[in-house]
Amino acid sequence: MPQLDKLRLGVNIDHVATVRNARGGDYPDPLRAAKLAEDAGADGITAHLREDRRHISDADIDGLMDVLTVPLNFEMAATDEMQRIALRHRPHAVCIVPEKREEKTTEGGLEVAREENRLAHFIAPLREAGCRVSIFIAADQRQIEAAHRIGAQVIELHTGAYCDAHAEGRMDDCTTELERMREMSTLAHSLGLEVHAGHGLTYDTVKPVAAFPEVMELNIGHFLIGEAIFRGLTPAIAEMRRLMDEARK
Repeated sequence: MPQLDKLRLGVNIDHVATVRNARGGDYPDPLRAAKLAEDAGADGITAHLREDRRHISDADIDGLMDVLTVPLNFEMAATDEMQRIALRHRPHAVCIVPEKREEKTTEGGLEVAREENRLAHFIAPLREAGCRVSIFIAADQRQIEAAHRIGAQVIELHTGAYCDAHAEGRMDDCTTELERMREMSTLAHSLGLEVHAGHGLTYDTVKPVAAFPEVMELNIGHFLIGEAIFRGLTPAIAEMRRLMDEARK
């Protein structure tokens, strides 16, 4: 069993940009949110530059690279355009995610097993540029083993099915999803992959995932930005950090 190291928190600022873009203009500023999150104890900032630029913009990525002192986790689809942007900026981490134009949010994990050859060639220049490459995948053995084979250093487990089951009161399904994630975290760790997790996590769902000893980082965004409306971003992050640390003891 790996040692229970401190669990890192990555704060996703996409939805600050969503609010800004609903009216146009410059407010609220995602960069200000990123700096507040950094000051509140976030270990990293996550931003997803979508192909349609529905929230985070190219200028946001430029600004984040200039102002952050914590690592940037640059989420992106496996496209030539996004690869060029990542290679220009060389962020600390690049997380490859599936992307559909019609979806409201990322609906599932990346299909790695069917695209091993393409993805292996896609991530090779990113690794050579010094970026840590993460693959956002479902808690599925085939996908984890494929991520390992293509040379990814990190996997991020999609926690959406677990969170949806919890929200809908399907507690048997919730337990099943947790057990699957627990087993796949162990598998990934045994292969030498660093394990992260995220998507849909809230105060009510974070502790069981945070307690997995193999998980080293959680990436949380939408809930924290929503909770910030009621209590402020710094207290919202502080409470999430408290729950994560409590689960880790």
